[in-house]
Amino acid sequence: MAELSYKDQQDLKNIEKIREHLQILPRFCGEYFRSLEIRKSTNTRKNYAYDLGVFFYFLKTNNPYFKDKDIHTLPIEVLDMITAMDIEEYLSYLESYTKDGKLYTNREEGKARKLSSLKSFYDYYFKKNLIRTNPPRQVDVPKIKNKNIIRLDPNEIAQLLDEAESGEKLSGRQLASHEKTKVRDVAILTLLLGTGIRVSECVGLNLEDVDFNNGAIRIIRKGGNEALIYFGDEVSQALEAYMNGPRKTAEPAAGHEEALFISLNKTRITTRSVERLVKKYSRLVTTVKKITPHKLRSTFGTALYQETGDIYLVADTLGHKDVNTTKKHYAAIDEHRRRMAANVVKLRES
Repeated sequence: MAELSYKDQQDLKNIEKIREHLQILPRFCGEYFRSLEIRKSTNTRKNYAYDLGVFFYFLKTNNPYFKDKDIHTLPIEVLDMITAMDIEEYLSYLESYTKDGKLYTNREEGKARKLSSLKSFYDYYFKKNLIRTNPPRQVDVPKIKNKNIIRLDPNEIAQLLDEAESGEKLSGRQLASHEKTKVRDVAILTLLLGTGIRVSECVGLNLEDVDFNNGAIRIIRKGGNEALIYFGDEVSQALEAYMNGPRKTAEPAAGHEEALFISLNKTRITTRSVERLVKKYSRLVTTVKKITPHKLRSTFGTALYQETGDIYLVADTLGHKDVNTTKKHYAAIDEHRRRMAANVVKLRES
């Protein structure tokens, strides 16, 4: 049997998680999740299932009516018992709550996502005329504050790659594995910084997805669409060093033979592992900025926009479906460019 692609493997894991959530959620939720299968990715559906689980847990622990009820056997009519004020109380609850001894917190972004999940959930049954009310639509979306883009400056990029290459500032414990992983780590960091791909797209790469003749990699975007992303000489050199060195001599575990980036355990590297290595090296460069793989993506997007001034090119390269998403993230750079423009036109010769 042919090896499943990374995306197929992740889809299967997500489907398993969705089914686990459905064992706890009200039975009628199954209809809603079946309706999502043709229009939402498995990851989105998994997130919706998780969010709805939090909502019904809130009802079970905070609403007297649901206290002694079995959530799984609740009839669909209970949705009409929920009011807009209940939803607002839920959003307040999300600020900070404890479940199974673990503390959970949500900022405005998290609250907005969970409200969006509820709206989608209620919309389905409301449009099917299975419920009479739609209280989530009566609740305002939490206001999300615009954040400054955290990114690495050019000197910090160079320093990050130097640190990954040399390992001079690493602790003794970190140095033990550095010699085995440095070529791979440099290749990963260079690829993320030089293409702006997502960490999930990076770990999903297979050997056959790298085309040195055309300077391109084939990735699977969010939602399952395939895309070609082009890379420059520095990325090419880093990938070649890794693929002709450590990767060529690696002996991957069964089922991971096609993976481009391999862990010390001989399996495909995980997103968590990439997040840890980015954190490890970036801490040697800056303690002020909290650098994640997504911040490396922002670093690439910023550099591309500064060089080209083409927001549509940036949106296309980053895989944003809506250019307004890109504009929102890079508005601060636009402001900087406008300020620079104020001094470009000279009214009098000095």
